[in-house]
Amino acid sequence: MRQIIKTILLSGFASFLTIALIRFPDQAFEASIRGLNIWWEVVFPSLLPFFITAELLIAFGVVKFIGVLFEPIMRPLFNVPGTGSFGWIMGMVSGYPTGAKIAARLREEGQLTQVEAERLVSFTNASSPLFIFVAVSIGFFHDATLGILLAASHYIGNALVGICMGFYKKNKDTKPDNSKNKKDKPAVLRAFLEMHETRMKDQRPLGEAVSDAVLNSIQTLLMVGGFIILFSVLTKLLFLSGVSSIFANLIEGAFVLFSLPADMTLPFISGIFEITLGAQMISQTPADSMLSKAVIVSFILGFNGFSVQAQVASILARTDIRFAPYFFARFLHGVLASMLTLILYKPLYIDKQVSHMDPIPVTSPRVSSDTWTILLDSLVQTGPLFTIASLGLAVVLLYRRMRKNAAPSSK
Repeated sequence: MRQIIKTILLSGFASFLTIALIRFPDQAFEASIRGLNIWWEVVFPSLLPFFITAELLIAFGVVKFIGVLFEPIMRPLFNVPGTGSFGWIMGMVSGYPTGAKIAARLREEGQLTQVEAERLVSFTNASSPLFIFVAVSIGFFHDATLGILLAASHYIGNALVGICMGFYKKNKDTKPDNSKNKKDKPAVLRAFLEMHETRMKDQRPLGEAVSDAVLNSIQTLLMVGGFIILFSVLTKLLFLSGVSSIFANLIEGAFVLFSLPADMTLPFISGIFEITLGAQMISQTPADSMLSKAVIVSFILGFNGFSVQAQVASILARTDIRFAPYFFARFLHGVLASMLTLILYKPLYIDKQVSHMDPIPVTSPRVSSDTWTILLDSLVQTGPLFTIASLGLAVVLLYRRMRKNAAPSSK
């Protein structure tokens, strides 16, 4: 019966998407172009270096080195090995879905158990500072100070999620510690020995390791781009067909209960599907104060949106890491980030707004705003060229690999 219901739902969704595409072809095309521009101008060039670096650091054993040093911090706080610190830091710096990518690779390398990987992926998929400060705070709200509030709520909430998820299946934990015979050695020496052993296990030549890192990273980013375009179109079609309005009416009572403006329900629904569109719609919605907007944006940043969740699910599908803990953590992150926004609103936003009115301010938000804006502009200008060059490199590497694999069989 369950499979029958699933078949009906999937076929119904596919039929709806097809009819909507036929009904609104021009708008769907515009949404597709919008998603494509986001991917090849910003997402691809900003994430590819991080993905390649992560692949190489894992292959060369550097992550293992970091893991031994950070074990005393990561294990008590988040109940994951020290290697999880690498995924946590990279996830915060580069944004989603880097954390899922690294957690999946560590699981494939055997450096995490299934449960540890599920804990790790639940709190390593955060929004990047570039997205929070540039796209949301400056690009949509034209307020650099808001970025400080959103970033603090987001990253503190993310750490709290990691602590909470440390209790997930606490007794079904950990793989045996094979380094007990090295406990008498200094931490740095033990870390170096672990790094050396990990590197020696990888028998690939340097050129092949780099080639694999590039190809694996580009393959993942192509998948990410597909999901960005798909959900950009889907969100637009849901809005045009009135489905988003139906969902908005259903949750209007909850918004009134929490003293949130009812006219923000539709932007909230859009943000649940795709963060960028939702944040933009929220910024354009009239409101008496910035607090309600900040609370809702914090929630959708923590929730990640179904677009990002679909990207993460696709990455995890190649491993035995289950999606359900990650989905629960996203809801928890959204709630915690919203609560922290309420708590930190006065000290990190109101008070700073007042201090910036001082004729001799201690710090100027303009400097921060200009720095982030220049960074985004440089990405938009050079991003497409970088993306095209990287895709061309991938084609060359694939061609050389195909020729190399075909050579022995032709002899």
